[in-house]
Amino acid sequence: MNTKEIIKITINLLVIYIVGGVLLAGVYAWTSPLIFKANEKEKQEALQRMVPEADNITKVGDWHPHEKHAEYFVAKKDGKVLGYVVQAFGKGYSSYINILFSVGEDFVVKKMDILKQAETPGLGDEVDTKSFKGQFPGKKLDTLKVVKEETKEYVQAITGATISSRAVTEDGVKKGLEFLQGALKGDGGHGDTSPTKEH
Repeated sequence: MNTKEIIKITINLLVIYIVGGVLLAGVYAWTSPLIFKANEKEKQEALQRMVPEADNITKVGDWHPHEKHAEYFVAKKDGKVLGYVVQAFGKGYSSYINILFSVGEDFVVKKMDILKQAETPGLGDEVDTKSFKGQFPGKKLDTLKVVKEETKEYVQAITGATISSRAVTEDGVKKGLEFLQGALKGDGGHGDTSPTKEH
């Protein structure tokens, strides 16, 4: 292979890389707004499921559990406050569990859902089952506690997955509720949080 052939191959490779880069940039520029819109729609639907009767759910501000970006919202109907929705993160056995929960003005939990988790299949991932999530409505700050025995007052741990159960209940929902109460009082919440209110 002579010098001319080497130069020709090099130029061809450069052209391929440049054209490929331009095409990838174009695809990203075209799909990025679509992905953003889809994510926003998914978020709004998740929020609405938390407080179905609300006709307006507005972001109040941000906070950072485990140095992750999370948001909190106020839910209203006909201008009257119905309650709040909080996004939280709990440190599970093999993942950070992304949680969304709603409370009334009395700070009693209405609903709880798992947005994303990567816990152990057949064990920790059962935090995303109806039976586990169904324990949260009616819970207050002092009853957001995991116990291993059968209970109505507290939250019963999933067998073999106490870490995941606590991650959702105590590290996620309870800390999120503590933060919300503190943020609404104006003292910035509690725990490893850095609240930022929107005006």
